[in-house]
Amino acid sequence: MTGRFIAVEGADGTGKSTQARLLAEYLGAVFTREPGGTPLGERIRDLVLDPDGDGPVDRAEALLMAAARAQHVERVVLPALAAGRDVVSDRYVASSVAYQGHGRGLGADVVADVNRFATGGLQPDLVVLVALDVPLAADRLGDERDRIERSGDGLQAKVVEAYKEMATADPDRWIVVDGSGTIDEVADRIARAIDEWLSR
Repeated sequence: MTGRFIAVEGADGTGKSTQARLLAEYLGAVFTREPGGTPLGERIRDLVLDPDGDGPVDRAEALLMAAARAQHVERVVLPALAAGRDVVSDRYVASSVAYQGHGRGLGADVVADVNRFATGGLQPDLVVLVALDVPLAADRLGDERDRIERSGDGLQAKVVEAYKEMATADPDRWIVVDGSGTIDEVADRIARAIDEWLSR
């Protein structure tokens, strides 16, 4: 039996990472994150997100994210699924489509094609989008931000719009959850949505 693969998505400051961890605990699933999840992926993460370094140009950023994802899928996600474990990933391909495809203006189709190759076409069974207004998400981020978080509200607004488009285009595979309120309130909304999805 193969496990189920769930990606948790959202713009920066939505609380997505916290909710992904809580969802993995709720389901007894393997938790992982992108970029990262493997030693190579974590090194790429540091390189891409370092706020003080000489950051990659936009195309290099997209390719580095895809490289980290290829390693992550091959070394973490596929083995866990093959062993019958559920996997919850904090970000997956939709992040690249939203951030690099739309936010950086590289083109959603181009970025999706690169990531299709990187992942061998592996798609999540479900995508949970934690949705929150850009100003509120920016307030939650505070002052300590990584290189992409420092790109400003303009990028985040494009990312939010891209996520909305993807969720609208694929309603059977996407669940949109209101990210406002306390951590427990959001976690409860996600748990109820997941339970409903599992009962289909």
